[in-house]
Amino acid sequence: MAKTGERKAQILQTLASMLEEPKAERVTTALLAARLDVSEAALYRHFASKAQMYEGLIEFIEQSLFGLVNRIQADEKDPLKQVEAMIVAMLGFAQKNPGMTRVLTGDALVNEDDRLQQRVNQLVDRLEASLRQSGRLAVTAGQLPPDWDVNAYANTLIAYVIGRWHLFAKSGFRRSPTEGWAQHWRVFAA
Repeated sequence: MAKTGERKAQILQTLASMLEEPKAERVTTALLAARLDVSEAALYRHFASKAQMYEGLIEFIEQSLFGLVNRIQADEKDPLKQVEAMIVAMLGFAQKNPGMTRVLTGDALVNEDDRLQQRVNQLVDRLEASLRQSGRLAVTAGQLPPDWDVNAYANTLIAYVIGRWHLFAKSGFRRSPTEGWAQHWRVFAA
C-alpha cells in the first residue's frame, strides 16, 4: 500500500497528466478517481477538496519557477542575461509541463474556486517583479537607458510569456512556447 505522501504525489501527477490531454474535458474527481482506479472517497482522504489538489499543482509551479529564477539571479551577474534566462526558464517550464501550463493560463481553473486564479495571478505578479528587478539592475549597469520605464518593460515581457503559454495550450501543445525565441529576444534586448 502506498504511503500518504506517495499517494498524494500520485494523485497530483495523474491530475497533471490529465490536464496534458489537448482536448481534455473538465477534470472531475470522478474522472480522476477512475483514472487512478480508486474511489472518490480515497481522493478525499488525501485532499479536503479538488481546490486543494489544484493548490498542490500551484505549489509545484511556484517552487519550480522561483527556484529557477532565484538561481538565475544568484548565478548570472549580467542583468539583461538574467532577464533572458528567466524568460527562457518560464517558457521551458511550460514546454516540459503542458498540464501545468493549463493551470498557469487559468484554463484548468475555469469553474473552480476563485482563490486558485488569484493565487496564479499573484505568482505571475511575482515573476513580473523579478523581471522588473533585473530591469532596474540593467538600467543601473547602463545596459538600458537611464529613463527606461522598467515597469512597462517587465509588464511587456510577462505579457509575452503569458501569450506564449496561451498559444502553446490553445494549439493542443503543438506550438512550442520557445518557437522564434531568438528573434523575439532581439526585439526585447534592442
